[in-house]
Amino acid sequence: MNTLLYINWNPDVIAFSIGAFAVRWYSLCWAVGLLSVFLMEQKLFKEQRIPDEKFDPLFIYSFLGILIGARLGHCIFYEPSYFLSSPQHVVEMLLPIHFMADGSWHFTGYTGLASHGGTLGLMFALWLYVRHTKLPLLTVLDNIAIVTPICACAIRLGNLMNSEIIGSPTTVPWAFIFERIDMVPRHPGQLYEALAYAVFFFVGWWFYRHKPARVGTGFFFGLCILLIFTFRFFVEFVKADQVDFEQGMMFNMGQLLSIPFILLGAYCTFRKKAHPSPSL
Repeated sequence: MNTLLYINWNPDVIAFSIGAFAVRWYSLCWAVGLLSVFLMEQKLFKEQRIPDEKFDPLFIYSFLGILIGARLGHCIFYEPSYFLSSPQHVVEMLLPIHFMADGSWHFTGYTGLASHGGTLGLMFALWLYVRHTKLPLLTVLDNIAIVTPICACAIRLGNLMNSEIIGSPTTVPWAFIFERIDMVPRHPGQLYEALAYAVFFFVGWWFYRHKPARVGTGFFFGLCILLIFTFRFFVEFVKADQVDFEQGMMFNMGQLLSIPFILLGAYCTFRKKAHPSPSL
C-alpha cells in the first residue's frame, strides 16, 4: 500500500492560545457557525419586517436547545448503558465533568454530541420560543432551516480538526490517514458532510431568494431536514461505527434515527401548501 497517495491528517486541536487560555478548533468552528447563523437569521427577520424584540431571544433558545439536545441525544442514543447506570454518570451527562475512582472530578468538556439530538432539542426550543414571542411556528422553523446547514457545515469541519467521526477504511486517492487514530486510509466522512451541508445551504438560499413567499408554509424546514438526513443516511455507509453495539447492524443508530426526519422532511416539502401565516 502506497501511503504517499493519501492525506496524512494530524492537526493540532488547539487553534490558538492567549496566555493559559487555549481555543480549540472545534470550539472555534462552533462559534463561527453560530455567528454566521445569527447574522443571516437577523437579516431574514429584517427582510420580513419581524420586530427586533422578537429576534433577540432566538439565539439563546436555539443555542441551549442544540447543546442540551445534542448532549442528551448522544448519551441516551449511543451510551445509555454508561450514562444511565448511576447518579454520578447522570451528572456527567448534564455537566462537562468526569468523576474519578477516588471521588474527585475533572473538567472534560462535552465529548459526545449527537446531531439527531441537537435537531430535536432545537425543535423543542423553537416551540418554546414561539410560545413566548407569539410568532407563527412554521415561519420560525422555515427561517431557521434556511441558515442551519451552514452551521452544520462548520461543526463537521470541527469534527475533522478533532479527527473524530472518522470514515471506514478505503483505497480512494483522497483518503485521509487520521494519525491520532491509526495509520489506515479512511474516508473523510466529516469532510463529505461539511461539503454537502454547504451545498444544501446554497440550495435553500436560492429557493428563498426565488420563492420567499414559501416562508411560513414549512417548505424550507422540510427541505432542510430532508436533504440533511437523507445524505446522513447514505454517508453512514462509509463511516466507522461510533459505538460497539452498532457492529453487525444492517443500519446503524445514525441511520435509524435519520428515518423519522427523512419522512417528516418529505411530508413538509411535498405536502399541499397552505397560505403562510402572517408574521407579527
